Amino acid sequence: MGQELVPLLDKDGVRLTVDNALATVTLTNPAKRNAQSPALWRTLAEAGRLVPGSVRVVVLRGEGKSFSAGLDRQMFTPEGIEGEPSFIDLARSGDAELDAAIAEFQEGFTWWRRSDVVSIAAVQGHAIGAGFQLALACDFRVVADDVQFAMRETSLGLVPDLTGTHPLVSLVGYARALEICATGRFVLAEEAVNTGLANIAVPIDQLDGAVHDLAAALLAAPRDSVIETKALLRGAQDRTYDEQRAAERAAQTRRLRDLAGVGE
Repeated sequence: MGQELVPLLDKDGVRLTVDNALATVTLTNPAKRNAQSPALWRTLAEAGRLVPGSVRVVVLRGEGKSFSAGLDRQMFTPEGIEGEPSFIDLARSGDAELDAAIAEFQEGFTWWRRSDVVSIAAVQGHAIGAGFQLALACDFRVVADDVQFAMRETSLGLVPDLTGTHPLVSLVGYARALEICATGRFVLAEEAVNTGLANIAVPIDQLDGAVHDLAAALLAAPRDSVIETKALLRGAQDRTYDEQRAAERAAQTRRLRDLAGVGE
């Protein structure tokens, strides 16, 4: 899937390739288990801006044995990562500055939810903390049977702040989400599928094939109906039943008029 393609982006542990309607974002630092840093988050956001309008499906994957083992631990040291503010520096900044810094970090995690693309995280091995939240940023999670999800921020005295709390509660419910976050325990493949956290679990050697099959099925459907359906479902939890009925009618009106050639 696009392995021979010239990357549109290849830096800071992130590579973006595009093969017609399919884009692949790959985390490319397996030696550090795809540990995450502010530079990686900025590059993920840049990847979102560079995805061409012709792309319909985006696959997110990590090289090596782990999808992503979370934050680069250098961020916790007094000196931090060279060229980046340390946690101490961030803590000492003003409220507005600190809020803006975290908002910038989050931008690498938000674009996967856009209605014009469908995103699939292919997750093997460890997906911890920021790695777990990056997988949660996508529409689907296809996991290998060796997957180990964990949210370790709480045990470090922090909270999950890379957009992971909203999808986690939506997928597994409040009580299980709180238990997962507050204990920091591992969620393995069987539980991930049973709770709706993952769509499917397969043996590790079948992960790429399962992702390819899902991407092909998504690409087989008419693009505009997929876009409308994603937007409809994404907004459902924020609407009342009657508001959702109205949203269905409005979306179907647009589809019918478009199919009949009488749309705007």
